[in-house]
Order: sequence, then C-alpha cells, then structure tokens
Amino acid sequence: MKIQAKATQNYQAKTDCLVVALKPLKNIAAQCAELNAITGKVVSRLQKAEQFSAKKAQIVNIAVPEGIGAKQLLLIGTGDEKSLDTEALRDLLTSLAKQLKALKVNEVSLDLQALFTKSDVETVSRHLAEAIGESDYVYVPAPKSVRGAKANKESKAILWCKDAKQASAARKAAGIGNAINNGKSLAKNLANMPGNVCTPTFLASQAKKLGRSHGLKVKVLNEKEMDALGMGSLLSVSKGSREPAKLIVMEYKGAKNPKEAPHALVGKGLTFDAGGISLKPAGKMDEMKYDMCGAASVFGAVLAAAEMKLPINVVAVIPSSENLPDGIANKPGDVVTSMSGQTIEILNTDAEGRLILCDALTYTQRFKPQTVIDIATLTGAVIVALGHQTAGVMGNDQGVIDDLIAAGETSLDHAWQLPIKETYKRQLKSEFADLANIGGPSAGSITAGSFLSYFTEDFRWAHLDIAGTAWGGAAGKRATGRAVPILTQYLIDRC
Repeated sequence: MKIQAKATQNYQAKTDCLVVALKPLKNIAAQCAELNAITGKVVSRLQKAEQFSAKKAQIVNIAVPEGIGAKQLLLIGTGDEKSLDTEALRDLLTSLAKQLKALKVNEVSLDLQALFTKSDVETVSRHLAEAIGESDYVYVPAPKSVRGAKANKESKAILWCKDAKQASAARKAAGIGNAINNGKSLAKNLANMPGNVCTPTFLASQAKKLGRSHGLKVKVLNEKEMDALGMGSLLSVSKGSREPAKLIVMEYKGAKNPKEAPHALVGKGLTFDAGGISLKPAGKMDEMKYDMCGAASVFGAVLAAAEMKLPINVVAVIPSSENLPDGIANKPGDVVTSMSGQTIEILNTDAEGRLILCDALTYTQRFKPQTVIDIATLTGAVIVALGHQTAGVMGNDQGVIDDLIAAGETSLDHAWQLPIKETYKRQLKSEFADLANIGGPSAGSITAGSFLSYFTEDFRWAHLDIAGTAWGGAAGKRATGRAVPILTQYLIDRC
C-alpha cells in the first residue's frame, strides 16, 4: 500500500475506509464535531454506550456509516498518555494495519492529527508506511511453477494533513518508510526462497537485476578469480558443494563526488548451511536456508538507499556459497590460508560464516571505505544472549558502534554492544595456524566477532550478528527483513 499525504479533509470522498484517531476526552466527539454531526452523532453514541473510550489501540469498526463517502469507518484510540514513544506508536499502527488487512481495504483515508500531537508527523508517517508494508507482505516465489500467494494489487493510503507544510513533511517521511519496506520485502523474499532456488548463482543474478533497475555497478567474481586473489578461506567452504561460490559486489554512487570514499556493507551469503562435515542435527535444518539473511539485508539496504537517492556512496560485498558435506569438503583440523595471508585451523566446519566473511572483509579494503559493517547470521549463541528481539554488535571503532546502536533506536531494529577484548581473542589460539575458527563453548558470539577483528585492523569496522533477529521468533518460520531498517537508517544518518 502506497502512502500519500495531502492537505485535505473531505468526509464525502469515496473510499473503502476512513480512519480517525481520537484522544480519550470527557467528550470524545468534540475533536471531530463535523464527523460526529454528519454521521448521526455516532461517536457520541459509542462513547455513551461505553463501546469506545479511545484507550490506546482500541479500534471500533462502523460498517456502511451514514453521512460520509467511506464504506467503513474506523475509530482508533490514542490512549491518555501525553506522548507516545516510538515503540508504543509502532504497536498502535501495527494494530491498525492488521485491521485494514483483515477488512481487505484497497483505499483508505486517514485523519491521524490526534497521533501527530502525541508524537510528530514524520514519525507517524514513516512508521505507518512500515506497519502497513509489514502487514501487506506476501511471499512471492521466484519460479512461476511453484504455488504461492499472489502479491496484493497496488493500493493506497491517503494521510490527511492540516496544511501543505505538514503534508510535505509527511510525504518525505512516508517515502523513507516505503523505501525501507521495499528493502525489507526484497530481503524477505530472497531469504524465504528454498535453497535449491536461491543459490549463489541465483543471488548473483538478482544483484545484476538490481543493478539494471537502479543504476548500480555490479561485479561478480567466480571461483577462478577468487582463487587468483588468494581467497583460500572462502573457497574452502564451497568445496563441499556442487554450487560454485560467488563474490558479489554492488556499488551505489549517490554522492556528488563519485570518488568519495564509500560506506561498505558486507553480508554473509550462505545460501544453505548443513554444517559441512560437522553436520547439523536434522531438526530445523530446513531453516538453514536463512543463513544468507545478512546478504539479503544488504540487498534490501542498497535498494532502499537507491530508491531514496541518498547522497552517499555505498559498496556492498557479498560472499556467497553453500556449506555441505562431501569427499573434498573441509575437515576438522584442516588449515587454510586466507586472502590476508593469515592461516586458519578449522576446528568446526559449521563455523563457516566467518571463513567466507574474513576474505570478503579483506577484499573490501580495496575500496578504501569510510566505515565497514558486516552483517551475518553468525552464531546461535547470540540468541541465548539477546533473544530474537535484539542483534549483537561489536567492532573496533566505538563511534561506528554507537552510530549503529543509535540507528537501531530510531528504526526500532535494535542492537546491543558486546565486547571484543584480548581475553576473548586468546580463545582463538591455535597450535597449528595463526587462528582457530572457533574459541570453545563459551562466549561464542564474542569469539566469532573477535575472529573477524583480525581481518579489519585497517578500517573502522562493526559487526552485526543477526542470527536471532533475521528470522524466527514472533515471525515464526519466516524471514523478518532485519537488518534492513538499521542499515538503512545508518546510511541516512551518514548523509
């Protein structure tokens, strides 16, 4: 549903649904005297009958109301708090979006002035767009032969504003929400695809498609080219699969100076992870198609940046492979040489994400980036620490970490800092190589981040572990589209 904003208020306009937000006053109808009068004092009657008190997120539906052009009238309460924080506002708008979906509304007009005064027009408009987009999302499979739900027809929501200035602010904010929602939808679609469809080769083809549609420079390195660069760590992971690995590079140039140093996003693109020789248990192994959610979120953030035409340069680097058991697959105890020249003892082949990321991070150096953020469904340990609500963040630059956390607060895609210290790095000591790829059973998320830190010493870097937030939890067995909001907000803030 596309969000529009207009300096208008027309109760006679033909529409599927009219939504009016109201505060819980002694006389609720006083806020909408004209609407109350032309509908036979429906608001007054509902309050008198104690059927509507305007408590927070209370929704009353009046079907075929008299006196107005809408087929449905929804009254939604704002609650009696003087102000609503962004979390509470988003919850309220999510309830509204679900109601609109249940009613199969194709066009809706919204009078949310009562919410603007409890928050602000920009925050309401942005999160309205995201809430409606989240509710409207339908997984669209790639192959036409696969059965699946069809995408909704283009629908629209018209946000009523008091004047042209407010409408302009609402349109700009809704544009951000729409772009983030489009990025999330792309990320969810890629992640939800089965592993036999979304392969490294397919992911590369989607990058080229995005490049054509949004003017990106796209380069895809094959295994021969990666081998020539010395990416022994990345290529060791793909040896067990018949699907060739790819290194996908997308460049968005929105800055006035095309040579301005970019901000780099490095996304783990493990399109299926069986664990390799260190085979995962069969239960829930199907969910390992989601091990490319880091890459998917990078796709989504780049799409959002391009749609908003952000005045910034961004480079996206996505190492992509499968991790399967085979006669030539990595074995516990094998030693491989990374692109950086550092050797790695593979103690557990299921700790493969860091093996493909480390070479991608080294490759990213050639772009001389201002900042580098890698995004990965890296460790189950982060779910133990932070659940499905919050991503783990760590890095070598406190400023970048703080900026990411702040972006998470704005976008409601939260992250929490975990430490990287020498005491944790010592857990990665190996008798046979420069590093071991695991650090033992304790502090798994931190030692994974500590491993990556050895490949990021030459730039400002932060690592987002999204294993708990990218899929599952309240979303069930499906992708959430995170970390598109936090990454997009981080890029917006850099502008």
